[in-house]
Amino acid sequence: MLENKSLVLDLIEWVARHPRTYDEVMDTWRTSCPRLPIWEDAIDHGLVVRDRQKGRGTIVRLTDTGRKLLQSEGRMPFN
Repeated sequence: MLENKSLVLDLIEWVARHPRTYDEVMDTWRTSCPRLPIWEDAIDHGLVVRDRQKGRGTIVRLTDTGRKLLQSEGRMPFN
């Protein structure tokens, strides 16, 4: 079961537009509220993944699972 589904969908739809740096994701989506673990939910459910890239740092990108969830919810990825 995906907690905070609409917010997780917002996050993965935002990442779907183009891969984001880890710092960008944390600046935009980090929360100190333990009831809204949006980033953690997206990672735990395999919807996004972190990739270390030489010279670029850590990049966050949508997984196939995340893309399928967006498609099933009528939120088509942008790329």
